[in-house]
Amino acid sequence: MSDELSIQRVPRAYDPSLGDEAAAAIADLTSQQSELIRGAAGSSPYLKGLIEAERDWLPQALHGPDGALAEILDMVRGLERDALRPGLRQAKRRLALLTALADLAGAWPLEKVTGALTDFAALAADRAAKSEIGALIRRGKLPSMTEDDVETAAGMVILAMGKMGAGELNYSSDIDLIVLFDETRFDPDEFYDARHAMVRATRNFCSVLSDRTQDGYVFRTDLRLRPDPAVTPVCMAMEAAERYYESLGRTWERAAYIKARACAGDIAAGERFLEALRPFVWRRHLDFAAIQDAHDMRLRIRENKGTGGAVSIPGHDMKLGQGGIREIEFFTQTRQLIAGGRDTDLRVRGTVDGLAALAGKGWIPQDVADKLTRHYRAHRDVEHRIQMVHDAQTHAVPNTEDGIERVACLMGIDRETLVADLTRRLAEVHELTEGFFSPGPGPGAGAKPSPVEASAFDQGIMARWTTYPALRSQRGARIFERLKPELLSRLAKTAQPDESLRALDGFLGGLPAGVQLFSLFEANPQLIDLLVDIVGTSHALAAHLSRNASVFDAVIGGSFFSPWPGLDSLQSELAQDLSTEPDYETQLDYARRWCKEWHFRIGVHHLRGLIDGAQAGRQYAELAEAVIAAVLPCVATQFAAKHGPAPGRGAAVLGMGSLGAGRINSQSDLDMIVIYDPQDQDMSEGPRPLATRTYYARFTQALITALSAPMSQGRLYEVDMRLRPSGNQGPVATSWASFTNYQQNEAWVWEHLALTRAHVVAGSTALASDIEAFRARFLACPRDRGKVLQEVAEMRARLAAAKAPAGLWDAKNGPGRMMDIELVAETGALLSGAAERDVSSGLDGAVAAGLLDAAQAQTLKSCYDLFWSVQCAARLLSGKVIDAEKIGQGGAEFLCRATGYDRVEALQAALQDSYAIAADLIGAVTGKAENGT
Repeated sequence: MSDELSIQRVPRAYDPSLGDEAAAAIADLTSQQSELIRGAAGSSPYLKGLIEAERDWLPQALHGPDGALAEILDMVRGLERDALRPGLRQAKRRLALLTALADLAGAWPLEKVTGALTDFAALAADRAAKSEIGALIRRGKLPSMTEDDVETAAGMVILAMGKMGAGELNYSSDIDLIVLFDETRFDPDEFYDARHAMVRATRNFCSVLSDRTQDGYVFRTDLRLRPDPAVTPVCMAMEAAERYYESLGRTWERAAYIKARACAGDIAAGERFLEALRPFVWRRHLDFAAIQDAHDMRLRIRENKGTGGAVSIPGHDMKLGQGGIREIEFFTQTRQLIAGGRDTDLRVRGTVDGLAALAGKGWIPQDVADKLTRHYRAHRDVEHRIQMVHDAQTHAVPNTEDGIERVACLMGIDRETLVADLTRRLAEVHELTEGFFSPGPGPGAGAKPSPVEASAFDQGIMARWTTYPALRSQRGARIFERLKPELLSRLAKTAQPDESLRALDGFLGGLPAGVQLFSLFEANPQLIDLLVDIVGTSHALAAHLSRNASVFDAVIGGSFFSPWPGLDSLQSELAQDLSTEPDYETQLDYARRWCKEWHFRIGVHHLRGLIDGAQAGRQYAELAEAVIAAVLPCVATQFAAKHGPAPGRGAAVLGMGSLGAGRINSQSDLDMIVIYDPQDQDMSEGPRPLATRTYYARFTQALITALSAPMSQGRLYEVDMRLRPSGNQGPVATSWASFTNYQQNEAWVWEHLALTRAHVVAGSTALASDIEAFRARFLACPRDRGKVLQEVAEMRARLAAAKAPAGLWDAKNGPGRMMDIELVAETGALLSGAAERDVSSGLDGAVAAGLLDAAQAQTLKSCYDLFWSVQCAARLLSGKVIDAEKIGQGGAEFLCRATGYDRVEALQAALQDSYAIAADLIGAVTGKAENGT
C-alpha cells in the first residue's frame, strides 16, 4: 500500500527472545517489519506488552499508519459516555504503539510524532469534558444550560500549556492544563452554582483521563499551572484569572503562556481569553529583565532537582539537567519574551519554530539556531526512547549500563556511541545557552577602571545615586552595581570625564525606574557608548531619555542605523500596527511610543553626524506627517462609533508653516488647519447624530486631543490652529466652501503668504486633491505688488517689535534671521505665483518677481542654511535657545560639526556677519514698498 510504514531504520533487540504472543504477532510480517517489531519488543517491556495486546491490530498500523491514526481519532469521536473510559484507553494503547513504531522506524519526523500525541490528547480532553458537561446539564446541575450548549462545553475552556500547547507532547507525557469557564454565559445570581458544577466537571473529566484501570490510563493530568493553585479551585472564572495575571502574574507565567493554546471545550472563548492576556505576555518594551528572571528560575530548578554540577551521563536528566531540553526552551522563550512584544512574528509556540523565527529576525545567529534545533530534536529522540522502555514519565538516562544499553538499542546504536554523542551534545547546548543567561566578562572587561581611576570621579555625585528612584529597588541597585564599572570605564575615556559624569548624573536622577533599562545595558553593553555620547552632548536628548528610556529598544532592532525609509513606508508601518490594536487609547499610546522611537532615531543620527540639519528637518516633518495620517483614521473610527460616519467627503488636514514646507526641528509644534466638505448633508447619521458644523468642530477637537493630550506614553505633538481663517475667533474646523471664499474675498496678505507653504498632510484623498488644485490656481493669480510689499514691510516691523532675538544663538527671531528670510521667500512665492513651498524656491520666486537678483538670493539661501543648521542643532542640544557657555565641550563640538566650523568663536563671527548681511538685503526689499518700486 502507498501508505505503508516506511522503515528507514530498525532498533536493535536488547533481548532477542520473544514470547509466544509477540512471536505470533510477527508471523505474517515482512522480514524488515519483523526486525522492527523484534527490536522494539526486545528492548522495551512496555512496547512488548503493547504488541501482544494489539497483535490483531498491528498489521493495520504497519500497512497504513496515517489511516490507522485517522481511525484512532475517529474512534474517540464516536465514543459514547458509558464506553468512554475503556475506549479512550484502548485508543491510547494503539496510539502509543503506532507512534513508537513510526518513530523507531524513522518513518515519521519528531514533529509528526509529537503532533499525533498532542492531537489525541486534545481530542481526549474535549470528549471527556463534554461528556461530563452533558451529564451535568441532563441532571439540571448547570443553570440555564441545555443540550445545545454541550458542543461548546457550556463555556468551559481548556487551555493546553507547555509541550501540549506547542504541539510537542513527548511519548509518555503528562498534560498540563488550565481549566476556566466563561462566567458571562451565566446570570450573576447563578455564578456560584455554575462554578461548583464546573469544578465537579473538571475533577471528573481529569479522572476519566488519569485514573488507572485494568485497561491502563490515558494521560496523567496536571492542573497546577493555574493562578495560585494552592488556594484556587481547579476551574476558575475567566475574569478572575485575567485579573490575577494583570495584577500578580510573574515572568514564568508569561513564558508559560507563549505556548498556551485553547485545545478543548469552548475554543472561541479560550481564544478570546488568550487575546485578552496578550499585553501581559507580550510587553511593548524590549524586556531584557526577563533574562535575569529566567536565569533565577534555572538556578532554582537546578537546586530543587539536584541537576547542577558536572555532567555524568548515567542518571543525567535530559529535560532539566545541564545542556538539556529545558535549557534550549528557556533560551528560546526568554528571547521571545524580550522581543515578541514588538515583533509579532516571534510569537510562535513551538521551540523549533521559535528558534527559526529568532534567527530570521536577527535576534540569534543562524548557526546557533541550527545547532540548537539539531540538539533539541536529538534530545527529544533520546527522551522518547527513555520513556518507551517502561512507559515512565521520566527524563533521566538510566543509571545502569544495562538500562543505557536498552535505550541505545532502541536508537539502533551501541551504548558507547550513545554516551559519547550525549556528552558532546549536552556540552554544546550548555556552551551555547549559558553565556546568554549568565554572561562572563565581555570584551571591555580588561578596560574596567582601577580603584585609582574610579576614585578620580566626584565621589559626592556617585554617593547620591542610591537615593534616586531608579536605584531604590534592590533589584535595580544590584543590576546597576554590576553595570557601574563598565559605565565608569567608558566615562573615563571621554574628552571631559567630569563633565560626562555630571551629565550622567542628571540622566540617572531623571529616571523613574531602572530595572528594565539597566538590564538592557547589561545585555547590550554597546549601548553604553551611545548613552555616554548623548548625555555628554545633548542635555535635551538626555532629559528626553530619562523620561522615555524605552526608546533605546529601537537601537536593538537591527535597522536603527539603516537609511531613512521615507514617508510612505513610515505611514504604512504605523497604520498597519494601529490596525491590530482594537482599543482606541491603546492605539494612541502605541502611536506615541512609535513616534518617540523614530524621533529618537533622527536625533541620534543627527548627533552622530549621519545626517545634517536639512536632512533631520525633512525627516522630522515626514515623521509628523506619517503620524497625523495614521492617527486620523483611528480618530474618525472612534468618533463615528458615537456620531456616525463623517458627513459628505470628510475632512483633510492642511499642514501650515514649517510642517507644510516639510522641514521642522525636534521641538517644533504643528501648525494645521482642518478643512471639511459636508456636500449637501446637514446632519451625521449615527447613535448620537450631530449637525455638520458641530460634528466637524468636535471631530477636530478629538484630533487635537489625540495628538497633544498627555497619556501614559506622553504626547505626540503640540498643535497650533491659529492659522485657520479668522484665527482664534474662527471655527476650529473650516468648511471647504468657507475656506475658498475666505481666501478669495476676506483673507489678509499675511494669510496668503502662509498659503504659500501649505500642504495637505492627511485626510480625504478627493478633498486633498481639490485643496491642492485650488492653492495652485489661487497663488498663480496676479497680485497688487505695491500692496503686498507694503503689508510685508508692516508685518516685518510688527514681528521685530514683538519678537526680539534672545541673543546671538537665536537664529530664528530678529532682523536678517530665519523668520525674516522666510518672509521674503513667501513674498517671492506669492508675487511670482510659484507653487513650491520651500525657502529656496521662494527666494527664486523673489528673483523672478524682481525683488532680488540671483546673487542676493544665493546669499540669503546660504545664510538660511547656516541659520537652520544652528537652529536644528540647538533644539537638539537644549530644547531652547542655547548658551554657548553652558552646552559643554560635547555640545560645542556637535554645534561646530553640524555647521562646518572648527571653533565656536568662528561660528559666532559667521552668524553675526550673516545676520547683518541678510538684514540689509531684506531691508532693501521691504524698502521698495516705500518708494513704490
